[in-house]
Amino acid sequence: MLPVIHHISLGVIDIERAAEFYDTVMAALGYARVWTDLRPGQGGQAVGYGLQQGQDRLAVKQVAKDIVVTVPGFHVAFEATSREAVRAFHAAALAAGGTDNGRPGLREEYGPNYYAAFVIDPEGHHLEAVCKKAS
Repeated sequence: MLPVIHHISLGVIDIERAAEFYDTVMAALGYARVWTDLRPGQGGQAVGYGLQQGQDRLAVKQVAKDIVVTVPGFHVAFEATSREAVRAFHAAALAAGGTDNGRPGLREEYGPNYYAAFVIDPEGHHLEAVCKKAS
């Protein structure tokens, strides 16, 4: 069965800062930068993250002007392989300039094993890491 979503793209103003942030945060979840299109001083730059070379699940793309990202309820949730990975994601995001939006912990209102953490990246994107495995 194919996944519902092939990849998601997030627009950012500062691509270099975003690439540093996502390099750190995605590594905490076991993902890596799988492609790079960085050309300092030029527009339309981007980086992609995933598990295998060239197969991105998240693209971070430079946009030319400020964008509004405060759409109520919109966020991107990343699959974490363990609760430790959720904690590592949260710590890495805060260390890389993100803002806490929900410390790691059980969210039983979403399910008995729903362990998640929430952050806001430096450009205002709401992110989550979630693991549904029992302890």
